Amino acid sequence: MGNTTELKFIHLAHTQGFCAGVSSAIEIVEIALEKYGTPLYVRHEIVHNTAIIADFKSRGVIFIEDLVDVPDTNTVVFSAHGTAPDVFEEAARRGLHIVDATCPLVTKVHRQAERYSRRDVHTILIGHRGHQELIGTSGYVEDGLRHIIEDESDIDNLTIPEDAEVGVLTQTTLSVTDTSHLIAKLRAKFPNIITGSKEDICYATQNRQDAVVELTKLCDVIVIVGSLASSNSNRLRERAEDQGIPSYIIDSPSEFKFSWLDGRTSLGISSGASVPKFLVDELVRMISVRFPDAVKKQDESIEKGIAFPLPKEIQDYKKQKNQLA
Repeated sequence: MGNTTELKFIHLAHTQGFCAGVSSAIEIVEIALEKYGTPLYVRHEIVHNTAIIADFKSRGVIFIEDLVDVPDTNTVVFSAHGTAPDVFEEAARRGLHIVDATCPLVTKVHRQAERYSRRDVHTILIGHRGHQELIGTSGYVEDGLRHIIEDESDIDNLTIPEDAEVGVLTQTTLSVTDTSHLIAKLRAKFPNIITGSKEDICYATQNRQDAVVELTKLCDVIVIVGSLASSNSNRLRERAEDQGIPSYIIDSPSEFKFSWLDGRTSLGISSGASVPKFLVDELVRMISVRFPDAVKKQDESIEKGIAFPLPKEIQDYKKQKNQLA
């Protein structure tokens, strides 16, 4: 096997896997499948996870990137990442029935973006160009007021007058830790900046990153279960690497390499906000077969009991179904 040391501990991050927004989005698609039948169209992957997308496809869900691929008057679910106003308008023009699965925390960012634009406030969006959430949020900011930054060089290239009032909004898959250096530089450049409070960020992103940092104090190798297309999953791996701990990201347990455990005694495992628990369970089972004496440890999640409300039509259908059961 090549192991020079026997694995003694498997530490699972106390807070990992589905956040409330992802749980809500997946439940919305599940209920929409029941209520409206197939084909059911979903604009963009409902969440960034290969296993979930494959399962939905096998049951008649059709994922599309452009509304032109949805026949008129059909039902379309908008993904958790958020959708720009012009897409809503196009769907309404074509008589499409919209089921909106946007995460409420993303919707909160959209509302703030609209408020800034109504006041003619220059709005800086911190995030990754091309990410669906940032594309959606961009649609809520007026042209000429919108500025996207990914790194410090983008701040250097901003042409906003330094005495202007400037609002800052952040992609929710980025944490306070991810963006603090950019916020600090923006504060130094623009005295009249509005950055919001810590309550305005996605608590789930920060919680998962904090939990991974805690793992690095106990473990000598970290594995993150998550898609390479998932921003929050990649940040988890990077956060562990920042602490000097070797870290790997896998989309499924089949990608795990036992060679990563050579010379290691304590493995930490976490997962992105779009990752179903069964994938982590399968990984732990697989490792436990090889190392049956390894002790598994996990503290209770600090997000226990958090849930977001479903859209009214989905909520009503669910209530109706429960009454008939």
